[in-house]
Amino acid sequence: MLRLITGGESHGKGLIGIIDGVPSNLELGSDYINNQLFRRQQGYGRGGRMRIESDKVEILSGVRHGKTLGSPISLVIYNKDFQNWAEKMSAEKTGKDAEKITVPRPGHADLVGYFKYQFDDIRNVIERASARETAMRVALGAIARKILEELNIRIGSHVLSIGSVGYRDRSELDERIHNLLRKRNGAEAISNAADKSEVRALDEHLGFRMIQQIKKAKKMGDTLGGIFEVMVSGLPIGLGSYVQFDRKLDGLLSAAVMSIQAIKGVEIGDGFENARRFGSQAHDEILVKRGRIFRPTNRAGGLEGGVTNGQPLIIRAAMKPISTLMQPLRSIDLAKRREVLARRERSDFCAVPAASVIAENVIAPVIVNAVLEKFGGDSIHELKIRYFKEAVFN
Repeated sequence: MLRLITGGESHGKGLIGIIDGVPSNLELGSDYINNQLFRRQQGYGRGGRMRIESDKVEILSGVRHGKTLGSPISLVIYNKDFQNWAEKMSAEKTGKDAEKITVPRPGHADLVGYFKYQFDDIRNVIERASARETAMRVALGAIARKILEELNIRIGSHVLSIGSVGYRDRSELDERIHNLLRKRNGAEAISNAADKSEVRALDEHLGFRMIQQIKKAKKMGDTLGGIFEVMVSGLPIGLGSYVQFDRKLDGLLSAAVMSIQAIKGVEIGDGFENARRFGSQAHDEILVKRGRIFRPTNRAGGLEGGVTNGQPLIIRAAMKPISTLMQPLRSIDLAKRREVLARRERSDFCAVPAASVIAENVIAPVIVNAVLEKFGGDSIHELKIRYFKEAVFN
Protein backbone atom coordinates (compact mmCIF):
# COMPACT_ATOMS: atom_id res chain seq x y z
CA MET A 1 0.00 0.00 0.00
CA LEU A 2 1.18 3.51 -0.75
CA ARG A 3 2.13 5.82 2.11
CA LEU A 4 2.83 9.50 1.50
CA ILE A 5 4.22 12.34 3.56
CA THR A 6 5.23 15.89 2.67
CA GLY A 7 7.34 18.50 4.42
CA GLY A 8 8.51 22.03 3.83
CA GLU A 9 7.34 25.62 4.06
CA SER A 10 6.06 27.97 1.38
CA HIS A 11 9.15 30.20 1.47
CA GLY A 12 11.59 27.68 2.92
CA LYS A 13 14.41 26.01 1.01
CA GLY A 14 12.01 23.63 -0.66
CA LEU A 15 9.33 21.00 -0.41
CA ILE A 16 10.16 17.39 0.29
CA GLY A 17 8.08 14.27 -0.12
CA ILE A 18 8.32 10.53 0.36
CA ILE A 19 6.12 7.86 -1.18
CA ASP A 20 6.53 4.29 0.00
CA GLY A 21 5.00 1.14 -1.48
CA VAL A 22 5.47 1.88 -5.19
CA PRO A 23 5.94 -1.44 -7.08
CA SER A 24 9.38 -2.07 -8.57
CA ASN A 25 10.30 -1.74 -12.24
CA LEU A 26 7.81 1.04 -12.97
CA GLU A 27 9.34 3.29 -15.63
CA LEU A 28 9.59 6.74 -14.09
CA GLY A 29 11.52 9.92 -14.81
CA SER A 30 11.40 13.50 -13.56
CA ASP A 31 9.97 14.74 -16.89
CA TYR A 32 6.73 12.84 -16.28
CA ILE A 33 6.33 14.38 -12.81
CA ASN A 34 7.36 17.84 -14.03
CA ASN A 35 4.57 17.81 -16.61
CA GLN A 36 1.99 17.56 -13.83
CA LEU A 37 3.78 20.30 -11.87
CA PHE A 38 3.67 22.53 -14.95
CA ARG A 39 -0.06 21.94 -15.32
CA ARG A 40 -0.61 22.89 -11.67
CA GLN A 41 1.05 26.28 -12.22
CA GLN A 42 -1.16 27.27 -15.15
CA GLY A 43 -4.50 29.07 -15.19
CA TYR A 44 -5.68 32.64 -15.51
CA GLY A 45 -5.85 34.37 -12.13
CA ARG A 46 -2.65 33.01 -10.59
CA GLY A 47 -0.51 35.45 -8.61
CA GLY A 48 3.06 36.72 -8.79
CA ARG A 49 4.57 33.61 -7.18
CA MET A 50 4.00 31.67 -10.40
CA ARG A 51 6.27 34.11 -12.22
CA ILE A 52 9.06 33.32 -9.76
CA GLU A 53 8.78 29.56 -9.38
CA SER A 54 9.13 27.09 -12.22
CA ASP A 55 8.61 23.87 -10.35
CA LYS A 56 11.00 21.05 -11.16
CA VAL A 57 11.37 17.91 -9.11
CA GLU A 58 14.60 16.17 -8.19
CA ILE A 59 14.37 12.44 -7.47
CA LEU A 60 16.64 11.67 -4.51
CA SER A 61 16.00 7.96 -3.99
CA GLY A 62 13.95 4.95 -5.00
CA VAL A 63 14.61 5.18 -8.74
CA ARG A 64 17.62 3.87 -10.66
CA HIS A 65 18.22 4.15 -14.39
CA GLY A 66 14.62 5.22 -14.98
CA LYS A 67 12.92 2.41 -13.04
CA THR A 68 11.54 2.25 -9.51
CA LEU A 69 13.31 0.00 -7.01
CA GLY A 70 10.38 -0.87 -4.76
CA SER A 71 12.00 1.16 -1.98
CA PRO A 72 10.76 4.58 -0.77
CA ILE A 73 10.94 7.30 -3.40
CA SER A 74 11.99 10.68 -2.07
CA LEU A 75 11.56 13.94 -3.96
CA VAL A 76 12.51 17.57 -3.51
CA ILE A 77 11.24 20.74 -5.17
CA TYR A 78 13.48 23.70 -4.41
CA ASN A 79 11.87 27.11 -3.87
CA LYS A 80 13.59 29.71 -6.01
CA ASP A 81 12.07 32.45 -3.90
CA PHE A 82 13.97 31.22 -0.82
CA GLN A 83 16.87 33.49 -1.73
CA ASN A 84 14.63 36.43 -0.83
CA TRP A 85 13.52 34.79 2.42
CA ALA A 86 16.74 33.17 3.63
CA GLU A 87 16.97 35.26 6.79
CA LYS A 88 13.26 35.25 7.63
CA MET A 89 13.01 31.47 7.13
CA SER A 90 16.38 30.41 8.51
CA ALA A 91 16.27 27.17 10.50
CA GLU A 92 19.06 28.48 12.73
CA LYS A 93 18.94 31.45 15.08
CA THR A 94 20.02 34.59 13.25
CA GLY A 95 20.42 36.96 16.18
CA LYS A 96 17.97 39.33 14.54
CA ASP A 97 14.34 39.81 15.51
CA ALA A 98 12.02 39.01 12.62
CA GLU A 99 8.86 41.05 12.18
CA LYS A 100 6.01 39.20 13.88
CA ILE A 101 2.68 38.88 12.11
CA THR A 102 -0.25 39.18 14.51
CA VAL A 103 -3.15 40.04 12.20
CA PRO A 104 -5.02 36.97 10.89
CA ARG A 105 -6.93 36.78 7.61
CA PRO A 106 -10.59 35.73 7.85
CA GLY A 107 -11.09 32.35 6.18
CA HIS A 108 -7.46 31.27 6.55
CA ALA A 109 -5.77 28.96 9.07
CA ASP A 110 -4.00 32.02 10.57
CA LEU A 111 -6.11 32.41 13.70
CA VAL A 112 -6.71 28.75 14.54
CA GLY A 113 -3.07 27.82 13.92
CA TYR A 114 -1.89 30.70 16.11
CA PHE A 115 -3.85 29.36 19.08
CA LYS A 116 -3.49 25.63 18.38
CA TYR A 117 0.33 25.66 18.33
CA GLN A 118 0.72 28.56 20.80
CA PHE A 119 2.66 30.79 18.44
CA ASP A 120 3.32 34.49 18.81
CA ASP A 121 3.89 34.88 15.07
CA ILE A 122 1.36 33.91 12.39
CA ARG A 123 4.19 33.51 9.86
CA ASN A 124 4.67 30.01 11.32
CA VAL A 125 1.11 29.14 10.27
CA ILE A 126 1.17 30.87 6.89
CA GLU A 127 4.21 28.94 5.72
CA ARG A 128 2.78 25.45 6.18
CA ALA A 129 -0.92 26.14 5.63
CA SER A 130 -0.10 27.62 2.23
CA ALA A 131 -1.35 25.86 -0.90
CA ARG A 132 2.29 25.83 -2.00
CA GLU A 133 2.39 22.45 -0.23
CA THR A 134 0.20 20.98 -2.97
CA ALA A 135 3.13 21.14 -5.40
CA MET A 136 4.68 18.18 -3.61
CA ARG A 137 1.37 16.36 -3.35
CA VAL A 138 1.01 16.69 -7.11
CA ALA A 139 4.54 15.33 -7.58
CA LEU A 140 3.86 12.30 -5.36
CA GLY A 141 0.43 11.80 -6.89
CA ALA A 142 1.97 11.81 -10.36
CA ILE A 143 3.90 8.66 -9.42
CA ALA A 144 0.66 6.95 -8.44
CA ARG A 145 -0.89 8.23 -11.66
CA LYS A 146 1.90 6.51 -13.63
CA ILE A 147 0.95 3.19 -11.99
CA LEU A 148 -2.68 3.69 -13.03
CA GLU A 149 -1.69 4.41 -16.63
CA GLU A 150 0.00 0.99 -16.74
CA LEU A 151 -3.46 -0.43 -15.97
CA ASN A 152 -5.23 1.74 -18.58
CA ILE A 153 -6.88 3.82 -15.85
CA ARG A 154 -6.95 7.51 -16.77
CA ILE A 155 -7.74 10.67 -14.82
CA GLY A 156 -9.03 13.99 -16.14
CA SER A 157 -10.74 17.16 -14.98
CA HIS A 158 -12.26 20.42 -16.14
CA VAL A 159 -13.76 23.55 -14.59
CA LEU A 160 -17.55 23.88 -14.37
CA SER A 161 -17.84 27.36 -12.90
CA ILE A 162 -15.90 30.33 -11.60
CA GLY A 163 -17.86 32.66 -9.37
CA SER A 164 -21.35 33.02 -10.81
CA VAL A 165 -20.27 32.04 -14.33
CA GLY A 166 -21.02 28.42 -15.17
CA TYR A 167 -23.09 26.02 -17.21
CA ARG A 168 -26.85 26.57 -17.07
CA ASP A 169 -27.58 23.60 -19.31
CA ARG A 170 -25.26 20.58 -19.23
CA SER A 171 -26.76 18.70 -22.17
CA GLU A 172 -24.11 19.73 -24.73
CA LEU A 173 -21.34 19.41 -22.15
CA ASP A 174 -22.43 15.90 -21.17
CA GLU A 175 -22.53 14.83 -24.81
CA ARG A 176 -18.99 16.12 -25.36
CA ILE A 177 -17.73 14.42 -22.19
CA HIS A 178 -19.38 11.17 -23.28
CA ASN A 179 -17.57 11.34 -26.63
CA LEU A 180 -14.24 12.16 -24.97
CA LEU A 181 -14.61 9.26 -22.55
CA ARG A 182 -15.00 6.90 -25.49
CA LYS A 183 -11.50 7.75 -26.70
CA ARG A 184 -8.68 5.33 -26.00
CA ASN A 185 -7.21 7.54 -23.28
CA GLY A 186 -10.63 8.13 -21.73
CA ALA A 187 -10.74 10.74 -18.97
CA GLU A 188 -7.28 11.98 -19.92
CA ALA A 189 -8.79 13.25 -23.16
CA ILE A 190 -10.97 15.56 -21.05
CA SER A 191 -7.90 17.05 -19.40
CA ASN A 192 -6.12 17.41 -22.73
CA ALA A 193 -9.07 19.41 -24.04
CA ALA A 194 -9.39 21.46 -20.84
CA ASP A 195 -5.67 22.28 -20.79
CA LYS A 196 -6.13 24.29 -23.97
CA SER A 197 -8.19 26.82 -22.00
CA GLU A 198 -6.66 29.37 -19.59
CA VAL A 199 -9.38 28.48 -17.10
CA ARG A 200 -9.64 24.77 -18.07
CA ALA A 201 -13.18 25.18 -19.40
CA LEU A 202 -14.34 22.83 -22.17
CA ASP A 203 -16.64 25.53 -23.59
CA GLU A 204 -14.64 28.32 -25.24
CA HIS A 205 -17.38 30.95 -24.86
CA LEU A 206 -17.89 30.10 -21.20
CA GLY A 207 -14.13 30.22 -20.65
CA PHE A 208 -14.04 33.76 -22.02
CA ARG A 209 -16.78 34.81 -19.59
CA MET A 210 -14.90 33.19 -16.69
CA ILE A 211 -11.78 35.20 -17.55
CA GLN A 212 -13.85 38.40 -17.63
CA GLN A 213 -15.20 37.53 -14.18
CA ILE A 214 -11.66 37.07 -12.84
CA LYS A 215 -10.59 40.38 -14.37
CA LYS A 216 -13.49 42.04 -12.57
CA ALA A 217 -12.44 40.48 -9.26
CA LYS A 218 -8.85 41.65 -9.80
CA LYS A 219 -10.00 45.20 -10.43
CA MET A 220 -12.05 45.11 -7.23
CA GLY A 221 -9.17 43.65 -5.20
CA ASP A 222 -11.30 40.56 -4.62
CA THR A 223 -11.04 36.80 -5.25
CA LEU A 224 -13.18 34.04 -6.75
CA GLY A 225 -13.83 30.37 -6.15
CA GLY A 226 -15.66 27.86 -8.28
CA ILE A 227 -16.52 24.25 -9.02
CA PHE A 228 -14.54 21.64 -10.93
CA GLU A 229 -15.19 18.07 -12.00
CA VAL A 230 -12.74 15.16 -11.91
CA MET A 231 -13.31 11.93 -13.83
CA VAL A 232 -11.58 8.55 -13.83
CA SER A 233 -12.11 6.08 -16.66
CA GLY A 234 -11.11 2.45 -17.10
CA LEU A 235 -11.94 1.36 -13.55
CA PRO A 236 -13.00 -2.24 -12.94
CA ILE A 237 -15.89 -3.34 -10.76
CA GLY A 238 -15.03 -4.00 -7.13
CA LEU A 239 -12.46 -1.45 -5.93
CA GLY A 240 -13.16 -0.32 -2.38
CA SER A 241 -15.39 -2.08 0.13
CA TYR A 242 -18.75 -1.80 1.85
CA VAL A 243 -17.86 -4.05 4.82
CA GLN A 244 -16.07 -1.37 6.89
CA PHE A 245 -16.68 2.38 6.91
CA ASP A 246 -12.98 3.25 6.66
CA ARG A 247 -12.55 1.19 3.49
CA LYS A 248 -15.36 2.82 1.51
CA LEU A 249 -13.78 4.32 -1.57
CA ASP A 250 -16.13 7.30 -1.78
CA GLY A 251 -15.15 8.31 1.77
CA LEU A 252 -11.43 7.97 1.02
CA LEU A 253 -11.70 9.92 -2.23
CA SER A 254 -13.75 12.67 -0.60
CA ALA A 255 -11.17 13.00 2.17
CA ALA A 256 -8.37 13.34 -0.37
CA VAL A 257 -10.14 16.10 -2.30
CA MET A 258 -11.28 17.90 0.85
CA SER A 259 -7.66 17.97 2.05
CA ILE A 260 -6.81 20.42 -0.75
CA GLN A 261 -6.60 23.95 0.62
CA ALA A 262 -9.81 26.00 0.16
CA ILE A 263 -11.99 23.03 -0.87
CA LYS A 264 -15.23 23.21 1.11
CA GLY A 265 -17.55 20.75 -0.61
CA VAL A 266 -17.38 17.42 -2.48
CA GLU A 267 -19.99 15.29 -4.20
CA ILE A 268 -19.84 11.94 -5.97
CA GLY A 269 -21.93 11.77 -9.13
CA ASP A 270 -25.17 13.73 -8.84
CA GLY A 271 -24.90 13.76 -5.04
CA PHE A 272 -26.65 17.01 -4.18
CA GLU A 273 -28.99 16.96 -7.17
CA ASN A 274 -30.11 13.42 -6.28
CA ALA A 275 -31.17 14.73 -2.87
CA ARG A 276 -33.85 16.78 -4.66
CA ARG A 277 -35.15 13.91 -6.81
CA PHE A 278 -37.47 10.97 -6.32
CA GLY A 279 -35.68 7.64 -5.98
CA SER A 280 -36.97 6.60 -9.40
CA GLN A 281 -35.08 9.58 -10.86
CA ALA A 282 -31.91 9.19 -8.80
CA HIS A 283 -30.72 5.63 -9.36
CA ASP A 284 -29.11 4.01 -12.40
CA GLU A 285 -31.09 1.12 -13.89
CA ILE A 286 -29.22 -2.14 -14.55
CA LEU A 287 -29.78 -3.51 -18.03
CA VAL A 288 -28.24 -6.11 -20.32
CA LYS A 289 -27.40 -5.91 -24.00
CA ARG A 290 -25.83 -8.75 -25.99
CA GLY A 291 -24.97 -10.45 -22.72
CA ARG A 292 -23.22 -7.40 -21.24
CA ILE A 293 -24.43 -5.44 -18.24
CA PHE A 294 -24.77 -1.71 -18.81
CA ARG A 295 -26.31 1.40 -17.26
CA PRO A 296 -28.08 4.04 -19.35
CA THR A 297 -27.15 6.71 -16.76
CA ASN A 298 -24.36 7.37 -14.25
CA ARG A 299 -26.01 9.39 -11.50
CA ALA A 300 -24.10 7.43 -8.85
CA GLY A 301 -20.81 8.66 -10.30
CA GLY A 302 -19.29 5.20 -10.64
CA LEU A 303 -19.60 4.21 -6.97
CA GLU A 304 -22.29 2.22 -5.15
CA GLY A 305 -21.91 1.25 -1.50
CA GLY A 306 -18.35 2.56 -1.48
CA VAL A 307 -17.36 0.22 -4.34
CA THR A 308 -16.64 0.99 -8.00
CA ASN A 309 -19.33 -0.30 -10.37
CA GLY A 310 -17.36 -0.14 -13.62
CA GLN A 311 -18.68 3.22 -14.79
CA PRO A 312 -16.54 6.37 -14.95
CA LEU A 313 -15.86 7.84 -11.52
CA ILE A 314 -17.17 11.41 -11.22
CA ILE A 315 -16.21 13.77 -8.41
CA ARG A 316 -17.19 17.43 -8.16
CA ALA A 317 -15.64 19.85 -5.69
CA ALA A 318 -16.37 23.40 -4.60
CA MET A 319 -13.48 25.76 -3.90
CA LYS A 320 -14.11 28.87 -1.82
CA PRO A 321 -12.62 32.23 -2.83
CA ILE A 322 -9.01 32.66 -1.67
CA SER A 323 -8.71 34.26 1.77
CA THR A 324 -6.13 36.94 0.92
CA LEU A 325 -7.89 40.06 -0.40
CA MET A 326 -6.27 43.18 -1.80
CA GLN A 327 -9.26 45.02 -0.29
CA PRO A 328 -9.05 43.23 3.06
CA LEU A 329 -11.86 42.41 5.47
CA ARG A 330 -11.89 43.48 9.10
CA SER A 331 -9.82 41.50 11.57
CA ILE A 332 -7.97 42.06 14.84
CA ASP A 333 -4.38 42.56 15.93
CA LEU A 334 -3.86 39.66 18.32
CA ALA A 335 -0.99 41.40 20.10
CA LYS A 336 -2.86 44.66 20.70
CA ARG A 337 -6.41 43.22 20.82
CA ARG A 338 -7.85 45.93 18.59
CA GLU A 339 -9.73 45.88 15.30
CA VAL A 340 -7.71 46.44 12.13
CA LEU A 341 -7.88 45.47 8.48
CA ALA A 342 -6.63 41.96 7.67
CA ARG A 343 -3.10 41.44 6.44
CA ARG A 344 -2.37 41.13 2.72
CA GLU A 345 -0.06 38.39 1.47
CA ARG A 346 1.05 37.76 -2.10
CA SER A 347 -1.67 35.49 -3.47
CA ASP A 348 -3.78 34.35 -6.40
CA PHE A 349 -7.05 35.92 -7.45
CA CYS A 350 -8.48 32.60 -8.61
CA ALA A 351 -6.92 29.13 -8.37
CA VAL A 352 -9.83 26.93 -9.44
CA PRO A 353 -8.09 25.69 -12.64
CA ALA A 354 -5.01 24.74 -10.60
CA ALA A 355 -7.15 23.05 -7.95
CA SER A 356 -8.69 20.78 -10.59
CA VAL A 357 -5.21 19.58 -11.61
CA ILE A 358 -4.25 19.11 -7.96
CA ALA A 359 -7.39 17.02 -7.40
CA GLU A 360 -6.50 14.74 -10.32
CA ASN A 361 -3.23 13.89 -8.65
CA VAL A 362 -4.29 13.64 -5.00
CA ILE A 363 -6.93 11.02 -5.81
CA ALA A 364 -4.44 8.86 -7.73
CA PRO A 365 -2.80 7.33 -4.61
CA VAL A 366 -6.26 6.52 -3.20
CA ILE A 367 -7.20 4.59 -6.33
CA VAL A 368 -3.82 2.86 -6.48
CA ASN A 369 -4.27 1.68 -2.89
CA ALA A 370 -7.69 0.26 -3.76
CA VAL A 371 -6.09 -1.58 -6.70
CA LEU A 372 -3.20 -2.90 -4.57
CA GLU A 373 -5.60 -3.99 -1.84
CA LYS A 374 -7.54 -6.12 -4.30
CA PHE A 375 -4.82 -7.37 -6.65
CA GLY A 376 -1.44 -6.85 -4.91
CA GLY A 377 1.99 -7.21 -6.46
CA ASP A 378 5.52 -6.16 -5.52
CA SER A 379 6.56 -5.37 -9.10
CA ILE A 380 4.61 -3.58 -11.80
CA HIS A 381 4.82 -6.72 -13.94
CA GLU A 382 3.31 -8.86 -11.20
CA LEU A 383 0.55 -6.31 -10.57
CA LYS A 384 -0.35 -6.12 -14.27
CA ILE A 385 -0.56 -9.90 -14.62
CA ARG A 386 -2.92 -10.18 -11.66
CA TYR A 387 -4.94 -7.13 -12.61
CA PHE A 388 -5.61 -8.00 -16.25
CA LYS A 389 -6.29 -11.63 -15.35
CA GLU A 390 -8.70 -10.97 -12.48
CA ALA A 391 -10.26 -7.52 -13.01
CA VAL A 392 -13.95 -7.48 -13.97
CA PHE A 393 -15.21 -4.78 -16.33
CA ASN A 394 -18.64 -3.82 -17.63
